[in-house]
Amino acid sequence: MKALVIGATGATGRPLVEELLKNNDYSKVVIFVRRSIGIQSDKLIEYIVDFSLVTGFADRIVCDVLFCCMGTTLKAAGSKDAQWRIDYEIPLLFAEEAKTNGVKCCVLVSSANANSKSRFFYSRMKGKLEERIAAINFQQYIIFRPGMLKRPNSDRGLERLSVSVLQFFNRLGLLKKQRPLPTPLLAQKISVAPLKLGSGVSKINLNEIFSF
Repeated sequence: MKALVIGATGATGRPLVEELLKNNDYSKVVIFVRRSIGIQSDKLIEYIVDFSLVTGFADRIVCDVLFCCMGTTLKAAGSKDAQWRIDYEIPLLFAEEAKTNGVKCCVLVSSANANSKSRFFYSRMKGKLEERIAAINFQQYIIFRPGMLKRPNSDRGLERLSVSVLQFFNRLGLLKKQRPLPTPLLAQKISVAPLKLGSGVSKINLNEIFSF
C-alpha cells in the first residue's frame, strides 16, 4: 500500500512516518511538509510545499491511505483564524482532493472532546472537521480521538505539568480513562488501523486506543 501523511513534522506525524517506513505492508510513504524531516529511506517520497497552494499540487495527492495528523496550538498559530486554517481547512482540502483522486481510506487524528456543537473553539473545530470529512464518504474512514498526549522531550511547561498530574492520579488508580498517551504508541496504533479495521466509519476513543 501507498501511504500519504500530512502533519509529518509534528509530535504524532513524525513517529507515524517512522512506523509506516518500518511496516512491510506499506511500499511507499509520501509526505507533504514545509521543511524536510531529515529521514532517509528508499520508501519515502518527500514534497516540500506551500500549504496555502494545495490545489496547485492536488494531482500528487494519490495513495491508498491518507493520514491526517495536521494540527497546532492556538499559541503557536497566533490566532484562531490561523489555527482554523491549519487544523481544519488544510486537512479538509487534502481529504477532498484525495477523494477526487480515488483514495479509498482516510485516517484522521482528532480530539477526545471533538464536538461540532461545543462552546469551546478547539473541540468545535475538531468536531466540524470530523463531520465534513465523513460527508466526503470515503470507503474507510477512521477517527482517532486521543486526549492528553505525552510527547518525548516536550518543551511545553504546562503540558509537562498536566501529564505529571494525570500520571500521579493514575498511580492512585484514578482517572484511568484519561491517562496520558505517548505519541509513539499513538503512531503505532494509527499505522495499523487501516489493516485491522473494515470499511465504513470507525471511531477509536481515548479509552480504546491503548487496547486497540
